[in-house]
Amino acid sequence: MRTADVIVLGAGMVGVSAALHLQARGREVVLVDRRGAGLETSFGNAGLIERSSIFPYLFPRDPAKLVKYALNLLPEAHYHLGALPSVAPWLMRYWRESAPERVKRSIAARRPLIEHSLIEHEELIRQAGAGALLRRPGWIKLFRREETLAAGVADAEKLRAYDLHIDILDARAVFEREPNLASVAGGVHYRDTAFVNDPGALARAYADLFSARGGRFVAADALTLEQEPDGRWSVAGPQGRIAARAAVVALGPWSDLIYRRYGYDMPLGFKRGYHMHYAPQSGATLHHPILDADNGYLLAPMARGVRLTSGAEFAPRDAPPTPVQIERCEPIARLLFPLGAALDAQPWKGARPCFPDMLPVLGEAPRHKGLWFDFGHAHHGLTLGPVSGRLLAEMMTGETPFTDPSPYAATRF
Repeated sequence: MRTADVIVLGAGMVGVSAALHLQARGREVVLVDRRGAGLETSFGNAGLIERSSIFPYLFPRDPAKLVKYALNLLPEAHYHLGALPSVAPWLMRYWRESAPERVKRSIAARRPLIEHSLIEHEELIRQAGAGALLRRPGWIKLFRREETLAAGVADAEKLRAYDLHIDILDARAVFEREPNLASVAGGVHYRDTAFVNDPGALARAYADLFSARGGRFVAADALTLEQEPDGRWSVAGPQGRIAARAAVVALGPWSDLIYRRYGYDMPLGFKRGYHMHYAPQSGATLHHPILDADNGYLLAPMARGVRLTSGAEFAPRDAPPTPVQIERCEPIARLLFPLGAALDAQPWKGARPCFPDMLPVLGEAPRHKGLWFDFGHAHHGLTLGPVSGRLLAEMMTGETPFTDPSPYAATRF
């Protein structure tokens, strides 16, 4: 049986980042994935390293909006009617965790991760020689109506207490930053956020750095994880089992397939999402990632083309794709920006792994020595991968953690 110090299960942004931080602390790490780095959830996001996202995504409290959501009338959210029996309990917990007094705790817990997120990425990007992937335009939240603009500005003003750089834009200022957009009421420019124009390529660059430093990548099924009689953890590789003193579950939306096996009951839910790429029409350029806040989709200037990303779909993780949000949003997006031909044969689908409090689970499994958790990053897997990896590696190697890890413990449920 081959051996290592740590087995990391999952080669998305979260898993690769954890592997790099453990490796930097002298651990011999084996990275396990059935495919390759950055080919699942890490592939299909908006590319934002969201340094300004201090406030979590909350369950809406507006009764009129809730009625529209219930009737599947708004493009930013969609649910499968047949999925309600399985989805509704999680949605109820999400609603409870979005209560004001609980949100305050969530903000306090997520703040140290968010505030260190870009710093940790910058260091790994430097080491990986991947600087060409990083942009610093910030992102712009657009509003079609004066009413929604006023609400968006009010939300932005609350963030100024966190030393963020925010510009409030009228229609003219939006045009100056994005001259190819149709007229809107205004927007908010969050300037601290960085942008990656190929998220999958960044995950692969980190994986290449891991391999160049002697790390082992094994194409294998993470679900073969077992605990050996001597307490070590092992997986079945192509050349036999590999054993280590510790194993890290960083499987994103598939993490429940491991932790439930060992008797842990955590409320992991899934916000599915879709994207499509389009060529811009001749002469048109998109300079920033743009969120159409009134319609719930985002346009991002990716290396492949302009990426249209959808809002959240509430459905079982593995249910067949139903990209109705892309179908609804594409005509609206074409009126906002001159999109040309679609560059993908069909929309890509992924699943954001979310806990009701919008915080990840980070730390050792309460009843299984050597089994560690690093998943549930909700909308911020790309943003939080490296900083989560640092915190996890500090805990695993006995360093003093840079922040109190207790808010992310599995025992909070």
